Amino acid sequence: MSAAVLPLSFAPQGALTMFTCTEALAEGRRMALKGPLLVDLAAVTEADSAALALILDWVRAARGAGQTITVRNLPAGLVSLAALYGVDSLLPLEPTG
Repeated sequence: MSAAVLPLSFAPQGALTMFTCTEALAEGRRMALKGPLLVDLAAVTEADSAALALILDWVRAARGAGQTITVRNLPAGLVSLAALYGVDSLLPLEPTG
């Protein structure tokens, strides 16, 4: 019997916009390559389409490395943008209660 691998946790804070996303892009990608990853966006105060692109990049990186990724607390604005762009089904959202 093997032990379950606990996911790494990544919780960006503040704004995730086209002006602020460079550091989060690199850090999320780095963590996505290491092992299962849980991205918690509860502390994100502002997000635009660049944040959605970040998440999709992290998903691509994780899956390319054979890892899993789950997103928690996706801001409502990003939920709307993902639906508008038709990419909502690509987001590995944590199931809600």
